[in-house]
Amino acid sequence: MENAIYATLTRQAGLMAQMQVVANNIANLSTVGFKAEGVTFTEYVRRTGTGESLSMAAAHGRETALAQGPLERTGGSFDLAIEGEGFFLVETPQGPRLTRAGAFTPDAAGNLVTAQGYRLLDAGGAPVFVPLAEGPVGIAADGTISAGGRPVGQIGLVVPRDPLALRREAGTLFSAPQTDPAPAGRILQGFLEKSNVDPVMEVARLIAVSRAYEAGQAFLDREDERIRKTIQAIQTR
Repeated sequence: MENAIYATLTRQAGLMAQMQVVANNIANLSTVGFKAEGVTFTEYVRRTGTGESLSMAAAHGRETALAQGPLERTGGSFDLAIEGEGFFLVETPQGPRLTRAGAFTPDAAGNLVTAQGYRLLDAGGAPVFVPLAEGPVGIAADGTISAGGRPVGQIGLVVPRDPLALRREAGTLFSAPQTDPAPAGRILQGFLEKSNVDPVMEVARLIAVSRAYEAGQAFLDREDERIRKTIQAIQTR
């Protein structure tokens, strides 16, 4: 196979990966706490036997945009948004995970849980319990929970000790091997952080990537036709 075809195939694979990421961003425009993703491309350059160089590009990783999403007032007692840096810590079957999605509800035992049933953890790593029978629940900017005017706990905000170790998992969950208390960041009760995806930018990216992929496919089709005609010409001699 010719070098041009190899280079185009690696480019097509990278464009397909980028198209999938962009499509996922668009699908999560309305997902609370969702963070937009991008694709990281790398280039491999090698000198050929003719003295020229061959360049191949590949999509080897994804990067997450952690910029603050718009804050939407909901008025819900257990709708929480983080203003500034930090993540909520939730308990999952795979271990503690980080999230910016703050739509919580009390379960039958009085623990605050996510829509998936994962329990919200406090500053000490224990489930957050809300005594609803004691009166109205208030949550201060530092995460202190009060019921009937009496402090009953504190929600913890964390940041990954190594920002480069933060890994996206399913939906709005992230994993990090080690975390520290967030030095800054305020919790807003009655608000939710919306997705930080820019719909106009993502649609423009999708169009650009689609056109680039179509151009690459057209080149491969022409090369295939050229090679088949060359083989046919040789066979008829």
